[in-house]
Amino acid sequence: MSTARGLLLAALCSFGPALAQTPFPSKPIRLIVTSPPGGSNDILNRIVGTKLAELLAQPVLIDNRPGASGFVAAEMVAKAPRYGYTLLAATEATLVANPLFFRQVPYDPQRDFAPVTIAVEIGYVLLVHPSVPARSVEELIALARTTPGRLNYASSGNGSAFHLGMELFKRMAGVDIVHVPFKGSALSVNAMLAGEVQIMLNGTPNGVPLAKSGKLRALAVAGARRSPLAPELPTIAESGLPGYEMSGWFGTVAPAGTPAAVVAVLNREYVRALHLPEVRERLEGYGFEVVGNTPEEFAARMRSESQRMARVIRDSGAKPE
Repeated sequence: MSTARGLLLAALCSFGPALAQTPFPSKPIRLIVTSPPGGSNDILNRIVGTKLAELLAQPVLIDNRPGASGFVAAEMVAKAPRYGYTLLAATEATLVANPLFFRQVPYDPQRDFAPVTIAVEIGYVLLVHPSVPARSVEELIALARTTPGRLNYASSGNGSAFHLGMELFKRMAGVDIVHVPFKGSALSVNAMLAGEVQIMLNGTPNGVPLAKSGKLRALAVAGARRSPLAPELPTIAESGLPGYEMSGWFGTVAPAGTPAAVVAVLNREYVRALHLPEVRERLEGYGFEVVGNTPEEFAARMRSESQRMARVIRDSGAKPE
């Protein structure tokens, strides 16, 4: 071996430990978002991402990859290098419902991702058209039991959270209400306003203003807690259907195999960003409820919700369009 070559190899070897010890992060982080620009998930991560970039001292680049029920974005991250520089900003549909509902999914949410944190929850509200003579969950259940198959409910599509949430409601209440799917939330809301359908679940940021305007009637919220957007509304669980709980959430995951120390840094700084007063105020203004939990809590919630939604899908016979 020549002297020059030997010196080069020695220099490269000496750089090895230094490279291995490079602190995370040492370059920009790419955050793949399942929604288009302007969508709720996009808004959330642009707000948080700005502060996260300051805390990490590295740019956080938002990369919108909508379409195919979030499969495109999720597959990209599942196959990304496992260093923590490519993350997925996902929804409960991406990580829980869709893998159960669709037959061919290009990723396994339990196997292919390392949870970082659930960022926020979005509450749901149970709405009825003013023509429905029910002013509480108890009255709606009683009405449905005396008129099986005559009431209907709208959803934003087969397999959507609003579809599965109503199927869970039907199963727990023991009622027969007909599902009418639409291609998106806007069409389902328009049908409700026109009286073409009578019942629906919708997100509290959209549904509560419709109820307060008098165009629809809100009976209860679907989550485990009352909503700060409408604290006067009871939960479904406390107003006639004990044990019922349904809400949406947005969370961030890394590719499986990302070092635990890197996940810990991402979790710590993401949660710090969420709880900054100026960030929290903006998020709550959009109707988000800040969570910021641990990777372990996130993983446990995914497992429990997957088990529950699997039963709902099986019992309801729900199938893709």
